Amino acid sequence: MTSILARYRQQLRNTLGDWFPRTTLFLKGEQAPSGQKKVQPTKARKRQAEPRVSVKAANSEQSIIQATPAIPSPAGIYGPALTIKRSQEQRMKVRVEQAVAQGIIQPPSPEQWKMILARAPATRIFAGAGSGKTTTLVLRVVFMLCHLDIPREQLTVISFTKASCEELRAQLKRVLAFWEAPLDDEAARELVRTFHSALAQLARTELRATQWFEQLSSQSKGDDEPDNGMLAGASLNEAQRQLLIQAYEQCYREDAGFRRRVHLLLELAPPNEEEPPGAPPLQPFVLNGERQPQPLPDLFYGQASFAETLGLRVGSIKSSQLECSTRDRIFLEAMQQFWRHFGKLLREQRLITFNTAFAVLTDRLEKKPSRALIARLQPFTHLLIDEFQDISPQIALWLRQVQRRLAEEQVAPSLMAIGDDWQSIYGWRGSSPELFIHFDRWFPGQTPSQTLMLGTNYRSSPDIVADGERILTQVRHKQPKKTQASRAADDQGHGVKVVPQFDIARQLAALLNEIEAQRTYAAERERPERCAVMVMSRLNAPLKAINEQLGRQPGVRTCTIHRAKGLQAEVAIVLDDGQPQQPHPLRNALYATSGHFQQSYDDAMADEALRLSYVAVTRGVSRVLWYTRQPRGAAAILAG
Repeated sequence: MTSILARYRQQLRNTLGDWFPRTTLFLKGEQAPSGQKKVQPTKARKRQAEPRVSVKAANSEQSIIQATPAIPSPAGIYGPALTIKRSQEQRMKVRVEQAVAQGIIQPPSPEQWKMILARAPATRIFAGAGSGKTTTLVLRVVFMLCHLDIPREQLTVISFTKASCEELRAQLKRVLAFWEAPLDDEAARELVRTFHSALAQLARTELRATQWFEQLSSQSKGDDEPDNGMLAGASLNEAQRQLLIQAYEQCYREDAGFRRRVHLLLELAPPNEEEPPGAPPLQPFVLNGERQPQPLPDLFYGQASFAETLGLRVGSIKSSQLECSTRDRIFLEAMQQFWRHFGKLLREQRLITFNTAFAVLTDRLEKKPSRALIARLQPFTHLLIDEFQDISPQIALWLRQVQRRLAEEQVAPSLMAIGDDWQSIYGWRGSSPELFIHFDRWFPGQTPSQTLMLGTNYRSSPDIVADGERILTQVRHKQPKKTQASRAADDQGHGVKVVPQFDIARQLAALLNEIEAQRTYAAERERPERCAVMVMSRLNAPLKAINEQLGRQPGVRTCTIHRAKGLQAEVAIVLDDGQPQQPHPLRNALYATSGHFQQSYDDAMADEALRLSYVAVTRGVSRVLWYTRQPRGAAAILAG
């Protein structure tokens, strides 16, 4: 009952904040509107100081920030608008015209120009699928560097993956060369980073760990540019699993309470405490909400990491206050015991997780950071962040504290967040589109942020764009907006054609023939796409079956829908049965106790399943085929 009431209160606060943002911020004590005095918070509402974190404890459970709701502190981070002269805008437009004439770039649309020349210190860009955001982002960086004379050392562009960073760097180098501001490889790597690479830049000097746990393998050892942690941590390799098992064995050997809980979870006889503990049981365990049985060490790591991405401190979660079953509560308590041993083992081996580093650095910046640390924040003065809809509360807390600290040092930070809540697909890893939808709550300014729309789809046909929006009609929590296709209707193309009663085990040969037919169609187009046919699935198994028979075919690509994000093909083929997400009681409880969200985890995942389908459909340029055993979810919407 307590958590239900707390969640209701949080939802009420969030709703009031959305409808009356200035009044809400004023009542919290933010800079009041002109002519009014600032309201001071009462002592009863004063935030309690959190414990200081030492370098020695960097990997310990105690180093994680407290599990408090994400209510921004009153003072706005972002101040007055950027100073931009009309002459600077005019010179930019003239140079862009010259670049277009030389074939360097495509001419920006009016809505893209608004993003390129934006003046607000905090700007939110809703960039829909196929809206040309990458080129627009490149031109925004060029404008800031070459016309506003912002030092390159004060600007960082953050993209989602190493691959997308490499694409951005290549475009920036080519365009900046035309502006006679050449960018070498090293400077490009410093300018464009993943979140985890930007974190590593600070952690390398601030934390004494020598290697990331997420990169613990012979292939990635010494990698100076960590990829996105959501991708790096998607599956465990043997080196990581062995370390988890080692922590599990230590915990089982040293902690009688842990042994009892493990035996309860696995439905084993109680351990005999009169004899030395033997080897811990490693048989798979079925956690409610997970698709597959897994060994307990793997499950502990996955669920604890998820909790940390929500900004929670694993050891501070009060299991007795969570709304979950006794079985899930026992699992959580065992997980907390395991997490202490795992953190100790990491410290002994000079390892650290991304989650710990984000939390420790956030905490240090909130307290009294060293002058050296403050100096290293200079590259984060002006931030341009792509795929903002896929960041987690933990990253948002770190990001906000970085720019708040800069503002407290009398530096005027700026933030341009580019994303699309319709394409948020990493909730199962802790991200949420709510951070983007409720942007001003997480990143408050002295005035509301500016919101811009890139709503023209330059990729897909009108039929595909319309079908994509049909899928989203049943998404409950989203930013209402309308997109339009730039391409004309195509007689040879079509929207989404749903092919029901498909069984890949019996009909693989027919599917391969269809792929070949679509490849021929794509090759005969007036302007053939680089990728003719893209075959996508949520799961790897059907893709593996196709690859084994198809081999490498020019113009044909197979990938998971998550990996397809940002890509396109003349013909998109989707293999998905639309299996509903299983309820996940433990994650529902963690969602509620974090205080960040208006939705439950289950509701968020139901929305995400539809958004993932939207991402898949909008990879297609002129045709989309959807193969399914039985139309459910998005396929049912499109087949109806």
